[in-house]
Amino acid sequence: MQPFETFNSQDKQAIQYVLFDIDDTITTAGKVTSDAYNALWTLYDAGYYTIPVTGRPAGWCDAIIRMWPVKAIIGENGAFVYYRIKSQIQRFEHPSVASGDYRSKLNLIQNTVLEKVPDSRVAKDQFCRIYDLAIDFNEDPPYLGLEAAEQIRQICADMGAEAKVSSIHVNTWFGQYDKLSMALLFFKQVLNVSEPRKCTLFFGDSPNDEPMFRHFSYSCGVANIKPFAESMKHLPTYVTQSESGTGFAEAIRHFVQI
Repeated sequence: MQPFETFNSQDKQAIQYVLFDIDDTITTAGKVTSDAYNALWTLYDAGYYTIPVTGRPAGWCDAIIRMWPVKAIIGENGAFVYYRIKSQIQRFEHPSVASGDYRSKLNLIQNTVLEKVPDSRVAKDQFCRIYDLAIDFNEDPPYLGLEAAEQIRQICADMGAEAKVSSIHVNTWFGQYDKLSMALLFFKQVLNVSEPRKCTLFFGDSPNDEPMFRHFSYSCGVANIKPFAESMKHLPTYVTQSESGTGFAEAIRHFVQI
C-alpha cells in the first residue's frame, strides 16, 4: 500500500466517481466528524458522483440519500441502491436478492450464532433491514474481536449463506451479490458506464471492502485497515496516515488540492 500522498494530478483527471464505505471509513468512534462530512461536501460541490457503499440497512440508506451530499447509496452489502433522478428517489435491487421465506432461514442462523458464540448479539440497526442479518461483534460492548467475528462468519457460511466481516458487524444474507457486483451492475444499468474501473476512487477500511480494493484501479484504505492486512488477499493501492474519518478527510484534502 502506497501513501495516498503519492496519488497524483494525472490520475485525478480520470476520476469521476468517489465510492466509500461508511463505518470506520468516514466515521470515527461511530460519528461522522465535521472534517469527514465537509470532505463529502467538497467532493459533491466539485461535481464528483459520490456513493457510499455500506453494510448498513435500508432505513439508514433512505435517510442518507435524502440528507447527505451523495448521489446514490449502495446498502446492505449490495442488495439495493437508492439514487436520485432530479428530486425523485429511486430504488434499484440486485436481481439475486432473496425471495420467499428467507427470513426464517436468517432467524435460524441468528439462533445458532447466539447459541454458539458467547456475547454475540443482533445489531441494534436490525429493525431497519430488509434482506440481511447483522451480528454485532464490535459496535457496542462487549467487544469480541476478529476471532469471534470469523467464528460467526464461518457458522453463516456453513449454513449456506453469504457472510462478510466489517469492522463492526458480520453481515449475512441469501443471494449472489456483494458490494462490488452491485456497484458494477448499477454503473452499467443505471449510469450507463460499462467499465468504471479506471474512473472511480474507492475508500474502505475492512475485509468486506476487499472485492472493491481488488477491482478498482484507484483504491485507498484509511489507516485502521492495517490490522486486517495479514488476513486479506487484496489490499488497497493506497493508505492514509490517519485512521477513520480523519484519514478520509486527509485524503480528500490531498485529492482536491493536487
